[in-house]
Amino acid sequence: MSISDAASRVTPINPYDLTGRRAVITGASQGIGAAAAIALACAGADIAFTYQTATAKAEETANSIREAGRRVIMLRGDTGDPAHVQELADKTVATFGGFDIWVNNAARLMVKPFLELTDQDWHGLLAANLHGYFYGCRAAIRQMVAQGSGGRVINVTSIVDVQPIAELSAYITAKGGILGLTKTLALEFGSHAITVNAISPGATDTPLNQVAYTADVRKTYNERIPLGHIATPSEIGDTFVFLASDASRYVTGVELLVDGGMVLNGNVGHARTNVGPHTAAPPATLRSAP
Repeated sequence: MSISDAASRVTPINPYDLTGRRAVITGASQGIGAAAAIALACAGADIAFTYQTATAKAEETANSIREAGRRVIMLRGDTGDPAHVQELADKTVATFGGFDIWVNNAARLMVKPFLELTDQDWHGLLAANLHGYFYGCRAAIRQMVAQGSGGRVINVTSIVDVQPIAELSAYITAKGGILGLTKTLALEFGSHAITVNAISPGATDTPLNQVAYTADVRKTYNERIPLGHIATPSEIGDTFVFLASDASRYVTGVELLVDGGMVLNGNVGHARTNVGPHTAAPPATLRSAP
């Protein structure tokens, strides 16, 4: 075994330390993107991020990054525009000298019956939720290959590709496409030491979901989620540190569900059956052997 092989097997003292790393995040003015940006900054990474309209919230995110002692770049634009995504990559390289982590997070939500979707609805949602991820992965991986030192690409998907919801056909199609892209790129660029993974959040309290999450919806989620509550953005954001760090250096092509166990719950309220000769007795009636 060579020295380089041996060195690659040594676990860092703190594998979650991102000091000296540079991260790019799309859609980080608020919600999960902001939480991810702040979590990565607190772990030591400098942050470049894009936002579209929420300027005041973007400033709050930038201030939190600065308070963590890290450098920050803000760029306003639409990730459905490939020129904007490339500008984000170029500006990060010019300012930070390169980047090591790229997070595709920017997204839109549309709850609408399938037969009412217009061509504009369909293409508009896929431009933001799927095409923008292609542009981001392309810009990220081009630079990481050129740098020659590997990298981390993290795509934000959703548990809806595992547990679909009606009237979200365009959104779910995009999320399923992102997962396919994630796995394909993980296979294609593993030889460059570039890992590509997906984080799939469950129900999360973000501005994107404020209209959709009525009081009745919230009640249903809280009852169905085994951990008993809708996630806060920070509960999702902290998982980005794992996939961006050396702790996940042998993890690629994975969809990490961060949903409080929601997809596990198939309960529909079955009535309990009587104990018969071939069923186990209730725990209270069991006795230890003498």
